[in-house]
Amino acid sequence: MSCFKKLLLLLAIIGGINWGIYGIWGFNAVGWLLGGSMSWLSRTVFIIVGVSAVCLIPGLFMPDPKTAE
Repeated sequence: MSCFKKLLLLLAIIGGINWGIYGIWGFNAVGWLLGGSMSWLSRTVFIIVGVSAVCLIPGLFMPDPKTAE
């Protein structure tokens, strides 16, 4: 796995953890860390995390190169 895909996966995991925290406790960790949910910095992080998740979608439909023959 390339470093770029690892970074995309890390960002998607961070987003998933934030959604989990929000779903369980109603607490937006990214918004809290970056000055509120509507601050430009928080919104930028949300956009980057969303784009990283979208970029990972094609990988779901590609064969694994290690098992493909």
